[in-house]
Amino acid sequence: MVLTYEQIINQINKGQFAQIYFLMGEEPYFIDTITSYIAEKALPEAQRAFNQVIVYGKDTTVRDIIHTARRYPMMAERMVVIVKEAQDLRKIEELLHYVRKPQPTTVLVVNYKYKTLDKRTSFYKLLRDSQDAVVFEAKRLYENKIPKWISSYLSQKKMTIDFVAAQMLVEDLGTDLSKIANELDKLAVLLPQGTKITPEIIEKNVGISKDYNNFELQRALGMRDFNRVFQIVDYFADNQKKHPLQVIISSLYFYFVKVMKVHFAPRKDKNSLASLLGVHPFFVQEYHTAASNYPPKKITQIIKILREYDLRSKGVDNASTPPGELLKEMIFKILYVK
Repeated sequence: MVLTYEQIINQINKGQFAQIYFLMGEEPYFIDTITSYIAEKALPEAQRAFNQVIVYGKDTTVRDIIHTARRYPMMAERMVVIVKEAQDLRKIEELLHYVRKPQPTTVLVVNYKYKTLDKRTSFYKLLRDSQDAVVFEAKRLYENKIPKWISSYLSQKKMTIDFVAAQMLVEDLGTDLSKIANELDKLAVLLPQGTKITPEIIEKNVGISKDYNNFELQRALGMRDFNRVFQIVDYFADNQKKHPLQVIISSLYFYFVKVMKVHFAPRKDKNSLASLLGVHPFFVQEYHTAASNYPPKKITQIIKILREYDLRSKGVDNASTPPGELLKEMIFKILYVK
């Protein structure tokens, strides 16, 4: 059967374990979290030494996995067999022989990361249709979905977060859920339950400046606040390791693509635009302002500028200009684009 992340966690919390878990997909965070949760909950710590086996795909075979999974537990209710990096396992489809008749006292967890099984194969269909197996596909979250995930993650720790603070985390850490979860876990240790995490808390405890980040640069450019723009650019140029030029260019590219979408949106009310742009409704007015400052013709030119400086940052037609100077040149051209 195919289940969601939440359904699997709920079943584990109730002490309900499937005989087989096939965890696959592009987002390793969810696969690792489910695996760790099963390892923690399926057996008491004292029983794990004899009844929990962890193997890696490149170091084992399907035959060995089946042989291990068919063993009986030793003075315990069940065996737990975890196959990590199963994408490196040769002839993984031969596990269908075990899926047809799994060992009732074994929980077999297969971690098939960064890709998925071909859903047309008999192996996948057997897993999907088996009442003894759970299939989970870990899809990578789009950037605009991550602030909501952050809020949900913190709610489990009895904490909340300001949406600007959540956006700061996404801008700095990207879409790596493991990195984001690690920072949130640190905050949960440092701060009492009930805390609302603000940009000031992020700056103090995570080290992300609330005033000098890509999000603030986008905002300043959108408002054409020249003084603010060059304050941020000077800071970035002096801190190039933390603010690499190629990351700034990528951030601005996606920002101006969103501004272009505002111009051609069929519906321009706050909620419709928020959905189209993948942002919180709070930020829609800022995109309206940016659209009024940058008509489509200018945005087209800006995207050309960004592409030019992306190439120059990689050494194309640029023999000696350092990244900090390239950044200043690029931003100047964006502000004065015709």
